[in-house]
Amino acid sequence: MTSSHHFSSAENDSTFAQLWTAAVREAAEREFLLFRDRSGEVTAWTYREFDWIVDQTAAALTGHGVHSGAAIHLCLKNCPGFIAIWLAAARIGAWIVPVDPASAKNDINTQISRVAPVLGICSVERADIYRQGSAAQPQLPILELSETAADLVPGTPLLQTPTATTYLDEERPNVDLDDANRVEPASEDRLAVMFTSGTTSQPKGVVLTHANYLEVAERMAAAADLQAHHRWYVTLPLFHANAQYYCFSSAIRAGASVALTADFSASRWVEWARELEVTHASLFAAPIRMILARTPAEQTPAELEHVWYAQNLAPDHHEQFAELVSVAARQLYGMTETIAIVSYDRSVPPRCDVIGQPLEGRRVDLLDPLTRQPVDTGESGMIAVAGNRGKDLFLEYLDDPATTDMAFHTGADGTEWLLTGDLARRDEDGVLSFVGRVDDVIKVSGENVSLTEIEAALAQAPGVLEVAVIAVPDPIRDVVPHAYVVAADSSAGVDLGKLAHWAEENLAPAARPREWHVLDELPRTSVGKIRRFKIGAQSKHAS
Repeated sequence: MTSSHHFSSAENDSTFAQLWTAAVREAAEREFLLFRDRSGEVTAWTYREFDWIVDQTAAALTGHGVHSGAAIHLCLKNCPGFIAIWLAAARIGAWIVPVDPASAKNDINTQISRVAPVLGICSVERADIYRQGSAAQPQLPILELSETAADLVPGTPLLQTPTATTYLDEERPNVDLDDANRVEPASEDRLAVMFTSGTTSQPKGVVLTHANYLEVAERMAAAADLQAHHRWYVTLPLFHANAQYYCFSSAIRAGASVALTADFSASRWVEWARELEVTHASLFAAPIRMILARTPAEQTPAELEHVWYAQNLAPDHHEQFAELVSVAARQLYGMTETIAIVSYDRSVPPRCDVIGQPLEGRRVDLLDPLTRQPVDTGESGMIAVAGNRGKDLFLEYLDDPATTDMAFHTGADGTEWLLTGDLARRDEDGVLSFVGRVDDVIKVSGENVSLTEIEAALAQAPGVLEVAVIAVPDPIRDVVPHAYVVAADSSAGVDLGKLAHWAEENLAPAARPREWHVLDELPRTSVGKIRRFKIGAQSKHAS
């Protein structure tokens, strides 16, 4: 396959490692990575320069016992070392387990027990906590990184042997890997296990193959119409799918570049976008609302060409963000398990209330959660995605065949469907609107109510930055919604009486919260998803 935004050799690639090698061959002197560290210093590498680093990192990893089929537990913030380890692991047939760098020691212990890594990698500043968490596996070698560009300087733990040569042909004879570690990975081989964010339950280990990463690189580069001159702006955590799938993988596929920041700053997000001359970005609704709330009024807008975002934005927020970045953001829907996105908004101009139509080539249906039968147009149904496990769908949940079996449904024609657990509606034109999780829809006096839709509505109320709504048992109505509100202006607070009146005018009776609570902030995952099950203890007052 050849198109204007893809280099031509990808049709011959069967692994993510081969995709990277092809990118280096055809985009050798183009910029690959720009890294803005916490001090503001920016370091840049071309594809050729970074490939040399990948070779060196591969040699260092094998020197620490990493081999084909082995796991690397990766507990790092956004940094160039993360990318080098990921690509080096792909090259030698190992797999990474990227986890939240703020993981508590108990979480680290659980992760390491589940994946049995041969090497752990953490930051210098959190090394004590990491070592406490890995104490149950005292023989585990651990590398400590500074999480800066200095990690990629010869003589550091990742670049201990600065003698390898980067080759742009098919042969790589001088890489310092012994014969036992020269195993060429296969497309079906594992490349990563990513733990889900645990918004409603304990994290599940999503097993991902080389073919998965190759697929998402191809599909997302095409969906974003990514060209070699484009530059992704990555401020979300690298250990999650968004940054790996939509940004880095697609950039490698197109020979484009990525600007990576060490951290996320809502107040300086637009400023840094201008500084790094980015063209593309991918965000969630919550970070967008934070950017809108904290960007200085005098900030000159950024000049982006394309923005993806997930989770509904209020119309005013959608419009205001478009003014800040010079382009209207397009909503998409996907999850770690779906690999590439399922759908995205193609409207002109983009809308804030739809997740659009299925990605080209994707077969999507909406099923009744109980009967597994397709629902009628306009009715809510669970999003089901047809595909091939290990290619355009995830392979399995780590060591959990029962949960894996529950996630898939075989249709009457033998098609395998991934049951996402998310609800949507389809209109007469085939456009999908997100409703919420299956377990986010509650029955109030027998009437279906979506917590997600209540949150989307209340986010538009005056004085409100964001809202979380939870279901609370009620002796008369079975369950009722309670709302937890964060003020747009913390100094002004929220007038709960006026908010309740606003809800009476804008929400159906069953959807109106029976109690109102004010929080300083909502409990979230690292990419901004609300963790509803942790809400309650944080409440300051109620009305």
